Amino acid sequence: MPTSPRLAPGPFRPDQLRPKDPYELSDGHAIRCAPTGSDGGRAITAGVRALASDPAVEEIGVDVGYSPSRRTLRAPDIAIGNVPNKPGWVTGVPMLAVEYAGSGQDEDDLAMKIGELLDAGTSAIWVVRLVGPRRVEIHRKGAPMSVVGPGEVLTAPGILANPLPVEALWEPSHADRVALRNVLGAEDLDKALAAAHAEGREEGRTEGRGAGLDAAATDVVALVNAFVASRQRAPTPEELDILRRTYLSDGLGAAMVRARG
Repeated sequence: MPTSPRLAPGPFRPDQLRPKDPYELSDGHAIRCAPTGSDGGRAITAGVRALASDPAVEEIGVDVGYSPSRRTLRAPDIAIGNVPNKPGWVTGVPMLAVEYAGSGQDEDDLAMKIGELLDAGTSAIWVVRLVGPRRVEIHRKGAPMSVVGPGEVLTAPGILANPLPVEALWEPSHADRVALRNVLGAEDLDKALAAAHAEGREEGRTEGRGAGLDAAATDVVALVNAFVASRQRAPTPEELDILRRTYLSDGLGAAMVRARG
């Protein structure tokens, strides 16, 4: 565990490591990477879902190994940009990196990792803090670190097209909303959710279910996700309206059959 500045390069090179080896390299020194905890795994899944749906994102990867120099190998939890579809380590660094810091985080190594990626050309690094109040640290080369928390948004001009609500980096329900908004557009999503909310209020009145509104909004998320998974594209406004009307008239099961084609 690194706790002090290193006086000399270590003996290792990226070409001596294989995919799935549990190590990164910092100036030739091997750094063991522990498995991700349950909270981190859940949060990373949410972050990928939200970020991958952004219209400007063409390349995104998880735990991709980057080698910006002959003695360095770093693997951000999430990488955006410079994620080629080919085997082996990637030369250079991602445009945007996201790191999740949970219990047991090696803060010295994290600081070195941030510095190495920024020095090699990464535009920004977002560190999602999972211990204590949930928050995201924003690191940029030559700029002081800033922190954003729940209720705020993250931006990455030239990398992401849309602002990202901070909670979408760790909370699956927020990530689903962001993904739908990115895929459908804000206006169409708002119309679909408004219809679902109306149905939810009706269910709450007729069945005594106070959770009707939340359940209906969740149903809309499931419907659009099923449509996209089945057809590999977003529904048009006309198709979304058909799903909405089917959902309201015949229920979730019938709408799901239509969504899946």
